[in-house]
Amino acid sequence: MEKLSFTDYYKEKVAQFENSLAATFPEIPQPVAILEESMRYSLLAGGKRLRPVLLITTIECTGKNADFALPLACAVEYIHTYSLIHDDLPCMDDDDLRRGQLTNHIKYGENIALLAGDALLTHCFALMSSPTLLEQTSATTILKSIHILSKNAGVFGMVSGQVADIQRQEALAPQDALSFIHTHKTGALITAAIQIGALLADINEAGFAQLTGFGTEIGKCFQIQDDILDVTGSQERLGKSPGTDQKNQTLTYPQVFGLEKSKQLANLCYENALNHLEKTQLDTVRLRELANFVLKRDH
Repeated sequence: MEKLSFTDYYKEKVAQFENSLAATFPEIPQPVAILEESMRYSLLAGGKRLRPVLLITTIECTGKNADFALPLACAVEYIHTYSLIHDDLPCMDDDDLRRGQLTNHIKYGENIALLAGDALLTHCFALMSSPTLLEQTSATTILKSIHILSKNAGVFGMVSGQVADIQRQEALAPQDALSFIHTHKTGALITAAIQIGALLADINEAGFAQLTGFGTEIGKCFQIQDDILDVTGSQERLGKSPGTDQKNQTLTYPQVFGLEKSKQLANLCYENALNHLEKTQLDTVRLRELANFVLKRDH
């Protein structure tokens, strides 16, 4: 069988994931049907689906079939989507567009958007602890997966990064503040997806450490490229308004280092990520391709 191109592989994994994602959606009582509509509006709005694809691909690089892990991949996307809804709120970035459509709070109001984010966050853990999943995966593995995701999404990861971003971390040198913000706000959830994949695939401790390093580096690469695209990208390609970082006086790599240096730093993160993969005993071709996608994406 001829090997799929990376583009076709990515499309196949996203399509597989989208089918699973739609099936995981909870049945919500009719008196609060607006909550279901708001949750679906953001969760099923498309996007790159990078985090679930990374989780799936990490498992597949061991030669195993990753179908059993789709509920966990969905759980990661639930967390990511809740964070986007909250990030767009007026008290945060105050954005009007996300993935080419009105942001959740513009469509449904701030109160419903806030609660939709809360509901996505909490339902994530209902997915991860479902009896069906426990029939296919050990309780210990599920518990470790929940620990990884909750740690990286919360006070030790994404939430702390968001707080640091809001406070601008004036006590730190700009480059140190940037590193903390990007590693926690964006990189932590990307790393968590890879770590959960490695855990589910029963990858050994040495391999787990190298994949964690890979996740950290592509997480930084992703956010640096995001900073660059906020300066150079178009609304049509990004699906959101460019220039938000400057409007909100957000600390970014182009602001601190300039565009050209930022591009060099993104490339350095990419090279570091590949170096981590070289130290594993796994078939990492697809992970390398995903890292290249992160570096060269235009949206």
